Formats: sequence, C-alpha cells, structure tokens
Amino acid sequence: MIGPVQHIASSCFQNTLPGLLLITYVWLTSISLAEEAAPPNNTFPGKSWEERSSAEVGLQESFLVKIPEYLKGRGMIVKDGYRVFSWGDASKAGDVASAAKPIYTHFLAHAVETGRLSSFDQKVKDIHPELGSINAGLDHKDRQMTFAHLATQTACYGVNEAPGSAYDYNDFQMAFFWDSLFEGVYGVEKSKVDEEVFHPLLTNPLQFEDPVSMLAFGVKDRAGRLKISPRDFCRFGWLYLNEGRWGKQQILQPDHVRMITQSPLPISLPRTKGVEADMLPHQRSIGSRNIPDNQTDHYGSYSWLWWVNGKRAGGQRFWPDAPAGAFACLGHKHGKRGMVAIPVWNMVMSWNDTDLDKKPWPDSQTDPHPLNPVFKWISEALKR
Repeated sequence: MIGPVQHIASSCFQNTLPGLLLITYVWLTSISLAEEAAPPNNTFPGKSWEERSSAEVGLQESFLVKIPEYLKGRGMIVKDGYRVFSWGDASKAGDVASAAKPIYTHFLAHAVETGRLSSFDQKVKDIHPELGSINAGLDHKDRQMTFAHLATQTACYGVNEAPGSAYDYNDFQMAFFWDSLFEGVYGVEKSKVDEEVFHPLLTNPLQFEDPVSMLAFGVKDRAGRLKISPRDFCRFGWLYLNEGRWGKQQILQPDHVRMITQSPLPISLPRTKGVEADMLPHQRSIGSRNIPDNQTDHYGSYSWLWWVNGKRAGGQRFWPDAPAGAFACLGHKHGKRGMVAIPVWNMVMSWNDTDLDKKPWPDSQTDPHPLNPVFKWISEALKR
C-alpha cells in the first residue's frame, strides 16, 4: 500500500512543486500534527452518549456558555467520550451542506482498503471512459484525473487547468466525485445508497441515534447532501479523533485517517483562474450553480475535504486559538454547519443552524476565521 507521504507526492500535486520539496513539506506537517494526535484509550458511546458535567472532565462551564451565545443554533460537545455540554436540540437532524464532504473521502478510503479501487491514484476514466474524449483542445487533460484529485479539490473538473495543478472548490466536481464513487465504484443506485452502503458500513456500526441520510432532499435533489444531527455528527468526529477505531473495531485504517486529516494543501498551490472547460454532458451540481465554479481559497488549510488548522500565506494559523491538530467539516458560509475534532483536547464539537454566516470575515490571509473565538473559550475553559 502506498504510504500517505508517498501518495501525496506522487499524485495530487505532481505538477506544482518539485517532488523533494513537497515530500519534505508534507512529512514535516504530518509529523508535527501527529505528535498532538495520538488517541488515548477512550470510551465510546453505545445506543446513547453517557453524560458528565463539564466540571467532571475539567471544563469551566462559565466559558462554555459563551459558545451558544455567539453561535446560536444548536450543538453539542463531547470530551473524553462523554456528552458534557449542549445547546438547542442536538438530536435534530438537518442538512449540513459541504460539511458532508469528508464522509465522501471516508468511503473513498474504504474503497481502497477493501479493493474496490486499486489505490487513491486510480484514474477516474476507468469508471467514466468518456472523460477521455472531452477537452481535446486542452490535451484531453481529464484523462489524467485520479480519485485523489477529486478528494482534494484539485481535479480541475470544469476549469482549464490540468489535474493536480490548481485548487478549485467546485460543487459540480463534488457531484461528479459522489456519483463516480457510489454509483461507479460501489455500484449502487442513488436511491439505495443509504441502505446498501451508508448505513451498513458507517452509521450502523457507530450506532447513530437520529435520522441520517445522504439523500437529505431526496434522490432527485442534490443526492449526496447529508442530513445528520449534531450528536450523531459527533460520533463521526469521535471515530476520526480515535484514528478510525470504534471500540474494539477498526472501521478505517489509522494511516488513512492520519493522511486524510493531516495533509493540508501546500500554500504555494494556486487557486484556479476559473476559465471554463468542458464537463461531461448533463453534469449535475451538489450545490452551487455557477459555471465555472470557484468558491474559495484553500488557505493552506484544506486536507482531503476536511478543513484543518494549517498556516496561511502570512504564517498565521487558520484558527490561532486552536491546537495545530484540529480538523473540521464545514458547510455553508464560514462553517455555519459543521463539526470539529480536537485530538489534543480529546474533544469533538458539532453545530448546525448557527449565525457564523453572519459574522464578519474579510476572507484575508491574516484575520482569524470566525470560528476562532469558540476555540479561545474552550481553551480558557480547560485552564484550571
């Protein structure tokens, strides 16, 4: 099996940096984050989360109460395997928009581990031979697209750069990834993805409590959108904080979890220039309808569809008051819906319907992301 450092250097960014420099970058990043991320011998929930008071797990609630005042909506915090704080209705399931994307990567890694794909570097044209016939004027660039490119938003599908040469946060690309993975690799119809893949391989082993579906709006409306409650999203985060282990069962290999959550794109990787190129006929989107679609920079903080606490161009962390090893699923503007795992604090938090989209953020390379105050309060809550 290709190791995480070898894989990153050999596939996603082969057109951007000299191989040795990139290997060094990813290796140093992975080592520094991994030093924080060794999971303890945690407890795991059964049919429901056990509860502890914030004081019992070393948290001062006077700081935690600032979180719902700032975020609004609903959410929940898990520490040391216990539900320790919540606000609103944490059992209410709802769409989480782009926060669903790390679950796609989860099933990509599972497909590699179970032999459905030969590697992350397998060409997508093996599933979609018609990719070989589009964009002749661009040297049929899409023939080189791999599943790793799709899972890092570097496939450049629908824009004119070659796969691996630029970053493009693109909802047509994500719909293409989801369809290629679940219909193509797993071989299931959209209408049956929950019952044949999602539930038996993920939600059932983790004993999700609330309604959950990858067809949040139905099979004909943006299939791949995730409907999930904050308390169940915490289960997915707890799985990843524990490096793919759930109790005595290893759901995903630890090296894949580390690769997925600790390999941010290099800050030198450019954002697409957004010049339109051909997509396959009748290509659907999972959200945005903009063509070409080019929604955001990666800020050196995007790792296999997770947002991580990387360093931006000015050297600042994405979340200055969070540990370096934090990683999050974020959906809608500023992460209005999402979940974050913080291994060094042994903590997971999930939220939905918040006011984060209303918080000011000039989208610069210096100002902290609007989620940062939450990390500051948690840090204060941990101080004795």
